[in-house]
Amino acid sequence: MLKMWRWYQNCLTVHPVKTQVISSAVIWGFGDIAAQTITHSTTKKHRQLKGEEKELKINWRRVATTSLFGLGFIGPVGHFWYEGLDRYMRTRLLLQPNSLRFVAAKVAIDGIIFGPLDLLVFFTYMGFSAGKSVSQVKEDVKRDFLPALIVEGGIWPLLQVANFRYVPVRYQLLYVNFFCLLDSCFLSWLEQQQDAPWKQWLASFLQMREQKGEGG
Repeated sequence: MLKMWRWYQNCLTVHPVKTQVISSAVIWGFGDIAAQTITHSTTKKHRQLKGEEKELKINWRRVATTSLFGLGFIGPVGHFWYEGLDRYMRTRLLLQPNSLRFVAAKVAIDGIIFGPLDLLVFFTYMGFSAGKSVSQVKEDVKRDFLPALIVEGGIWPLLQVANFRYVPVRYQLLYVNFFCLLDSCFLSWLEQQQDAPWKQWLASFLQMREQKGEGG
């Protein structure tokens, strides 16, 4: 394990972007395999009640599609995002590294810009990759984006506090990608929920708040 870590560090030093891109593709691919396994397990009891017994069959096409998301978006964009964000804090805002303001500003900017963008691109990309039409993709994004943003909005800031405070910049994307193993399981579960009652309740609740705001 130590040898593998040293090998990774060496690759990161010699080929930083390429290493981040490939590692993101591998981790997101494994994340989707885990997501499919968990989804199969959670729906197993429901299928048994219906008298349907199905063995787990990994959808390798979906694994490849998810892996390509890590390869084409998370890897390159994440690499330049974390490097650029750190540089911006140090050289433009002149904040002291690892200070409270430095970490808080990073968490806030990451949550406002990169978090929502990541979710939007993910749901859009996965929709088109599944062969859905533009209107179907819009409906899926409308259905899944806000629930995902709300749930992740309560978790990712805490993870990013530790990331921006203790993890060197060159390893920050790797840290995020490992937590994305869990995140991809959540996003897969969320997509499988379709128009679940809790989603409909959340949508109607947000709509009522908007109407209240307009009325006030």
